[in-house]
Amino acid sequence: METLVILAVLLFSIILHEYAHGFIAYKNGDDTAYLMGRLTFNPVKHIDIFGTIILPLICYLSHLPMFGWAKPVPVNFLRLNNPKRDMAKVAFAGPAANLLLVVLCVIILKILILSGSKDFMLLQTLGYTIQINLLLAIFNLIPVPPLDGSKIVAALLPTQQSLKYLRMERFGMIFVVLLIILGGFRLIIVPILNFCLNFIYMIIGA
Repeated sequence: METLVILAVLLFSIILHEYAHGFIAYKNGDDTAYLMGRLTFNPVKHIDIFGTIILPLICYLSHLPMFGWAKPVPVNFLRLNNPKRDMAKVAFAGPAANLLLVVLCVIILKILILSGSKDFMLLQTLGYTIQINLLLAIFNLIPVPPLDGSKIVAALLPTQQSLKYLRMERFGMIFVVLLIILGGFRLIIVPILNFCLNFIYMIIGA
C-alpha cells in the first residue's frame, strides 16, 4: 500500500511539473502543447517508458529516493513572445509548481499536527508529497542540459554562448544517467534534500 501511495504521488507530481511548463508557455505565446492535447492531467498523455516506469522501479529496488519524469511537454521557444526571457519562465515553471505544492502540503501538515490528527495515512501521504516534490525541484534546477536549470542559465547568457550551451541537450539523457550511476543523487542531491526536509520538519514540529 505504501509503495502504491508513493507511486501515485510521484505520477501526479511529475504530471503537475510538465503541465506547468506547458501552461506558462501557452500564457506566453506558444500553444504547441495545447494543440497537441498535452495541457491535461490525464496520465496517459504524459507517461514516458523510462522516466515514468523504469526509473522509479530502479530507484525503488536500489533504495534511492523515489524519482522519475514524465514525457516532456513540447515547447517551441521561437513562438514565445520573448523567446530568451520566456524560456527561463517556462523552464522555472515546472520546479516552481513542485515547490508550491510543497508549501501547500507543509501548511496542511502543520494544521493537522496542531489539531492532533491521528490520520496516519494522510500525514504520511503529505510527507511523501513534500519529499518527492522537493526532490523533483532540486534535481530539475541542476544546470545540466536538458534539465530546467540549464534553460534558466541559458537565458542569462549572451546569445551565442546560450546557443552553444543548449546544443549539449543532444547528450542530455547520457548526462542524466551518468549523474545517477556516478552517485550524483547521494553526493549532491540527497544532502540538499535532507537540509530542506530538516528545515521543513523543524517548522512543522515533526
